[in-house]
Amino acid sequence: MAYWLMKSEPDELSIEGLQALGQARWDGVRNYQARNFLRAMAEGDEFFFYHSSCPEPGIAGIGRIVKGAYPDPTALEPESVYFDPKSSAEKNAWSAIDVAHVQTFGRVLRLDYLKQQAALADMPLVQKGSRLSVMPVNAEQWAAVLTLR
Repeated sequence: MAYWLMKSEPDELSIEGLQALGQARWDGVRNYQARNFLRAMAEGDEFFFYHSSCPEPGIAGIGRIVKGAYPDPTALEPESVYFDPKSSAEKNAWSAIDVAHVQTFGRVLRLDYLKQQAALADMPLVQKGSRLSVMPVNAEQWAAVLTLR
């Protein structure tokens, strides 16, 4: 099993929203490196659900990949903010996955708090300039975050 961190704006999909739904499609990733990480995910992998672009950014819970990468249908929907006029049904550059709720933390592990943890110093999330919405997390970092909740 591999571990990941995925960011979502809570007004689009929050950990509470995923909990209410049970499972959802994770789509709209429009960065090639983040897309490649999505494509590397496998069913059963787990990820930290990170709330971004909000008053309290941080890790809010855990999700699980329930279906690996497939063509992102939002790229083909003209009314979608994720529409890509260069994509077609035959050639879609973008991928989506299906995820399920595992756990909502009792509190959000705020980014400023995560940056103070020596065990997370090499985690891409806390690196200056790291803005990817999807990134790998190694086993040591995963375990360190779990001790903080």
